[in-house]
Amino acid sequence: MDMLDRLEATIRARRDDGDAATSYAASLFAKGRPKIAQKLGEEAVETVIAAMAQPDKLVSEAADLMFHLIVLLTEAGHSLDDVRAELARREGVSGHDEKAARLP
Repeated sequence: MDMLDRLEATIRARRDDGDAATSYAASLFAKGRPKIAQKLGEEAVETVIAAMAQPDKLVSEAADLMFHLIVLLTEAGHSLDDVRAELARREGVSGHDEKAARLP
């Protein structure tokens, strides 16, 4: 099991049995999807800022972004395996072609 899988398992455990008073992840689940999505957006912005102005903080901000993404996926009933499956489906397909196929 790699680090992201272990993190996902911990986040799922916090969702199921975590105490919002002692677990940050449990406190996010208690606040619901809108708050989790807001936090993910904040972390995305902080990651972009780091990429442009503070490259020494990029990895740290990316870790925060990944954490919050996993929390959101978990809250929505999805997993990293779902993301892996979607990426596998897209493998070998041009990004331009894949995007064009999604247009109405």
